[in-house]
Amino acid sequence: MNFLVKRFILFCLLTISFPLLAQDVVRLATTTSTYNSGLLDYLLPHFEEQHANEVQVLSVGTGQALRLGQDGDVDLVLTHAPEAEAAFVEAGHGIEPKGLMYNDFILLGPPQDQLNLYEARGVLDAFDQIRASNQTFISRGDDSGTHKKELELWNRSGGLPEFSRYQAVGQGMGRTLIMTSELQGYTLADRGTWLAMQEQLELEVVYEGGIDLANPYQVILVNPERHSGINHSGARKLQDWLVSAEAQKLIDRFSVNGEQLFYSDAQ
Repeated sequence: MNFLVKRFILFCLLTISFPLLAQDVVRLATTTSTYNSGLLDYLLPHFEEQHANEVQVLSVGTGQALRLGQDGDVDLVLTHAPEAEAAFVEAGHGIEPKGLMYNDFILLGPPQDQLNLYEARGVLDAFDQIRASNQTFISRGDDSGTHKKELELWNRSGGLPEFSRYQAVGQGMGRTLIMTSELQGYTLADRGTWLAMQEQLELEVVYEGGIDLANPYQVILVNPERHSGINHSGARKLQDWLVSAEAQKLIDRFSVNGEQLFYSDAQ
């Protein structure tokens, strides 16, 4: 067999096998808060060991994750903004949303919290005090689930934040926490990322608790009728595994410094 024939056979084999290899990859868009916590680095190897799939994670804000799903650039999304997720499904971009887990949002501030926000009548009162006293507040400003929750709380506490020391930085949760610590300001964070990073920050939880700070996560399949080229079968396998009893137990076991970060919530 001459050299050219061998090259032709190799080319044909690669051409035939490439689509099959591509189907082994599942593209998951998820939030920076989920990724920064270390949860996916802990969970996904268990899935990949059991299935012939590699999971590629795109860590972005919830708004961008949903846009990636809308454009067919990923196969499924894992996000935490219930109203935006409902709109995503209602518009036909996503199908079969399933509750996965939850934690909560917390209000962080400097160790010397001069406002004594732990005595606030609720998180809306805490936000109102920050605005009224023109404290430094660092907002993610990135259309993430955390940013959406923050804007909701500002609106409910008296309107959008327009005080001079409010800064929207357009960054993920990790970078926002570092900036807040450096400036000794306040910020809204998910508890998972806080627990994963607290040892490197000069911040404290100044307000927590209550239904207003609940933080549920869903996993949603991208609609294959809108995007025929996506890996729908692989995405369904991953979604089914994430809500399985095995993965739910792993979520409950995941901890940092002895503290549980997320609580399973699949029904």
